[in-house]
Amino acid sequence: MKQSKARRRFFKHAFAGVLAGGLAPGSILSAQEETERAALGHASIRITRLETFKVKPRFLFLRVHTDAGVVGLGEPITEGRADTCATAIAEMEEYLLGKDPRRIMHHWQAIYRHSFYRGGPILTSALSGLEQALWDIKGKLLGVPIYDLLGGPTRDRIRVYAHARSPEAIRAAKEKGFTAFKTGVKNSRQSGVVANPRFISEAADHFGSLREVVGPDADIGIDYHGALSPANASLLTKEIEQYQPFFIEEPINCQNVDVMAELARKTHIPIATGERIFTKWGFREILEKGAATILQPDLCHAGGIFEGRLIAGMAEAYYASIAPHNPLGPISLAAGLQLAASIPNFLCQEQVTLGEGYLKEAFVVENGHIPLPTKPGLGIELDEEALQEKLGHDWKNPETYLDSDGSVVDW
Repeated sequence: MKQSKARRRFFKHAFAGVLAGGLAPGSILSAQEETERAALGHASIRITRLETFKVKPRFLFLRVHTDAGVVGLGEPITEGRADTCATAIAEMEEYLLGKDPRRIMHHWQAIYRHSFYRGGPILTSALSGLEQALWDIKGKLLGVPIYDLLGGPTRDRIRVYAHARSPEAIRAAKEKGFTAFKTGVKNSRQSGVVANPRFISEAADHFGSLREVVGPDADIGIDYHGALSPANASLLTKEIEQYQPFFIEEPINCQNVDVMAELARKTHIPIATGERIFTKWGFREILEKGAATILQPDLCHAGGIFEGRLIAGMAEAYYASIAPHNPLGPISLAAGLQLAASIPNFLCQEQVTLGEGYLKEAFVVENGHIPLPTKPGLGIELDEEALQEKLGHDWKNPETYLDSDGSVVDW
């Protein structure tokens, strides 16, 4: 009966479109129209166009258009390289045009392996955003959230954390419903190769003051951002253990897996890493060497939603948990929520925007959690009107130097 009504509504819209000149290829349907078309099923559907556009402050959004009018959303971005990623997406268009968007894994394998030079931050980020959009299309066509296609939900709500570098920021985030937070190391870029005692004590005291505001019933992690030397990371970790951080993120550069494993063995605080690690192959070494017990795949960099699911499965075998990395936009958050909903070893989801001014319906935090999304695909709709004032940006990575001698330091 429901399908019959959906069918009648669909043909009503279809004939109206014909009388008005027809639905142009790649036209964007409303959420209701997408659902109605999905209810009918599709024997044939083809990709017609890939569209990227930069969105402030530093995002790159992707629309994958189809001849059914269903459009998928993704975020194919490497921070500071939006134009480069947009070019990578444009280069994928020749392969994708005219193909069925539902063959997600086939397209992932073809794009990843046929490039010969596999992986890397640009190509894998572009592929990640594309993969998100293809899952969004498939979910919309079937009328279900993506997590239903990954085995169904493992939880009813998804914990999220907020960035907070000051007591005032923590209090403000608490008022919005957050119970988990992440901060950075005070003045971390000026620590040098071997920090003096003052730097270590001030950085530890600063974290301690934030922990006091957070309180014993909430959590706060600390991100070294891979900017500290192994010696400084070891010194600082020893000092902040007393404050029991939620986790220590990227204590050193993530490429130095053996030294990160040594640091992990020296502390009882969980080590987290993963924002600059790509695909299941990149995470394998971290798990095998015990370098981290919290993996942070970024679904805009690591290969997309299903690659994140494979990484989570690998982590589960090592009794490690997943805290998806996300300093990006609301499409990235929506993708992370779909992964978080589908895995058993989820810890917490990072976010910097709940979608206000980007989405028609922003996400809402209730007692530290976002309720399980229930709409098809990624479950979001862009607010086209609000986005108009956010289009375009020229965001670049910060250039940081050591004050004492002007040498380059990690940002």
